[in-house]
Amino acid sequence: MQWIEAAFVRGGTSKGLFFAQDWLPEGREARDRVFAEALGSPDRFGRQLDGMGGGSSSLSKVMVVARSQRKGVDLDYTFGQVAVDTGVTDYAGNCGNLSSGVVPFALEAGLLRVPDGRQAFTLFNTNTSKIVQVSLQVVQGRAAVEGDLSLPGVHGAAAPIELSYPDPAGSRSPGLLPTGNPVDVLPVDGQEYPVSLVDAALPTVVIEAARLGLEGTESPEQIDANRPVMALLEKIRRAGAVAMGLCATPGDAAQVMPKIVLAAAPAPATLLDGSLSPAGDCDLLVRVISMGQTHKAVPGTGAMCLAAAAQIPGSIAATLAGRRNSDVIRLGTPSGAVSAAAHFDAAGALVHTSLLRTARILMKGFVQLPR
Repeated sequence: MQWIEAAFVRGGTSKGLFFAQDWLPEGREARDRVFAEALGSPDRFGRQLDGMGGGSSSLSKVMVVARSQRKGVDLDYTFGQVAVDTGVTDYAGNCGNLSSGVVPFALEAGLLRVPDGRQAFTLFNTNTSKIVQVSLQVVQGRAAVEGDLSLPGVHGAAAPIELSYPDPAGSRSPGLLPTGNPVDVLPVDGQEYPVSLVDAALPTVVIEAARLGLEGTESPEQIDANRPVMALLEKIRRAGAVAMGLCATPGDAAQVMPKIVLAAAPAPATLLDGSLSPAGDCDLLVRVISMGQTHKAVPGTGAMCLAAAAQIPGSIAATLAGRRNSDVIRLGTPSGAVSAAAHFDAAGALVHTSLLRTARILMKGFVQLPR
């Protein structure tokens, strides 16, 4: 058996194992083995009971962090999404939720040393080759934990961490609208499905829930149990990946992106805690499918992409959200309303996207590899 130094961190509505780059063996194959075994994958039961994972895409993630050698950049970081069932690590995209834990981890691990107070950091995400700017409060050399920001899906309140993604368009594709169109029609199984293909921080396929006979208010469990719809969504997602230029054939599409989003106009919805969210609490209802499961909230990068999509005239998100005069959109998720922002300049170019998250280091020490 082998012990590897690690930290277990909640970032937004995700949790994952964080490693300093120097704590890991050399080579991708060796590192992928560490990630899979530490999280408890592959697992044909889908629970990851023999590891640190939680049996869902939000809880089967890793981050690798290092001091950056790039001018003006504090940290480089790489995100890995580990498939619960197969143990394969996908590096195709970034994670906005878990990105909020990068600076708190780096401060705890000694990769950064800064004075107390409000501090700003510049990060480079190696998955997307994009800059991420982080602002948070430092107390006694560590990221502040206590605060008054509540996130839907996370119990209690904590210190806010601001994430800003400058120039987020075309994170993995040719641009904000990879095809140049606010709406494209994808032929799948002999039917045509109108979708919006948008890439701001995360390539995303947006489809109106009603196109698949859904209302958009369904719980994650209800959607996941609808196997014909889930199978169709995966086919549409893969067709969208090809249309966005992310891969040559549907079979080549990455697992982690693009995400596919079921969208609907605001409506009353029952949340995961059993409370009723009135229609007025959100601007757009969304249900995001991530790694073959319906997300219980919304991926952070997905929220920012939807904030941009809702400001693109003629897009499905903009049509369903209706006329708005704000950079900020409130997304109705299974856990409640999540706010994200996208700022366009006078020429219509996307300047940056942003959102607030919270994060906390839950454990630091060593994780045991069973083999």
